Amino acid sequence: MLNAPWINRLRELPWLVILTIAALGGFGLVILYSAAGGHFAPWATSQGVRFGVLMTAMLVLSQVNSRLWLRYAYWFYGIVLLALIAVEVFGQISGGSQRWLDLGIIRLQPSEFMKLAIILALARYYHNLPRPFIGTLNALWPALLMIGMPAALVMLQPDLGTALSIVFGGVVMMFLSGVSIWLFIGGVVAAGAAMPVVWSMLHDYQRKRVLIFMDPETDPLGAGYHITQSKIAIGSGGIFGKGYLQGTQSHLDYLPELHTDFIFATMSEEWGLAGGLFILIGFGIVLGWAINVALTSRAMFSRLTAMGLAATLFFYLAINMMMVMGLAPVVGIPLPLISYGGSAMMTVMILLGIVMSIARQRDADLLDRGNDG
Repeated sequence: MLNAPWINRLRELPWLVILTIAALGGFGLVILYSAAGGHFAPWATSQGVRFGVLMTAMLVLSQVNSRLWLRYAYWFYGIVLLALIAVEVFGQISGGSQRWLDLGIIRLQPSEFMKLAIILALARYYHNLPRPFIGTLNALWPALLMIGMPAALVMLQPDLGTALSIVFGGVVMMFLSGVSIWLFIGGVVAAGAAMPVVWSMLHDYQRKRVLIFMDPETDPLGAGYHITQSKIAIGSGGIFGKGYLQGTQSHLDYLPELHTDFIFATMSEEWGLAGGLFILIGFGIVLGWAINVALTSRAMFSRLTAMGLAATLFFYLAINMMMVMGLAPVVGIPLPLISYGGSAMMTVMILLGIVMSIARQRDADLLDRGNDG
């Protein structure tokens, strides 16, 4: 009985990582309860249900044969790309942005799924590409096209944060696959030369975010209000915080978006540096595990997918925390597993489920070979 297949499958799961994910999600519910003034509604209850469902989905995805991620990577990418085009044609407008597809029973944000699709598609591309051809120009343009098309569509929504996440994930995949460093240096130079064009393409509110990031004090009651109040909340928390349910910036409505983009500031005011370290250590465990999965995988697809997904999760964390501390412009990227919302949590849970799937059978007979030479 102890050797039953389902028992062995349970043993193969990374339980330390799963418990860490549960702890982070649970801590997020505690913060949302406080952000609502000590009430489960309107955020903690729905977030808890969502977290439970997605946690189950993550465990189900961990049992998927890793060959399937390779086999359907291009299909996944193509479907999400078509969904992004559909958003431009008849997507739902909310908050001044056109990012969602209303399917009646659910609203989907296809740009979130593209963060995963670009990783899987490029991992398959470089897995099948013979190693001697990786650095050639003929091998470079398909990858750039795969990155550029969805990034441009997302920018049209407009959603700068998600577009940057897609580009970041794609560039990381190219770097990890072995593309010459000189091409990246050339790309940085070209990007610098193109900055005036990019600046002209930004919407007025996006330009204002960049300018306010450089000097929030120029408009402390307007565009700089978010960053200013966030810094006050984080700084006033000190080492151990003001105490649970004792936050003033959040409870007196000084801190905007206290349950989504700026939830780290909400937490820091009540839990202080100790709470921040708990989140950092928790995600450090998850990221360390994902990187180890990548480093110990021998198949090119498995290595690239695990490392690319780890980089995507790191991008979420780094940008959100830098944003709330005034170290990056406000670009609307939530804190994974902590911020209120379904789209970002779904993306992260699928991401973790894929990495668990790869970890369980990371080589799978080297995924029928590929990238020889």
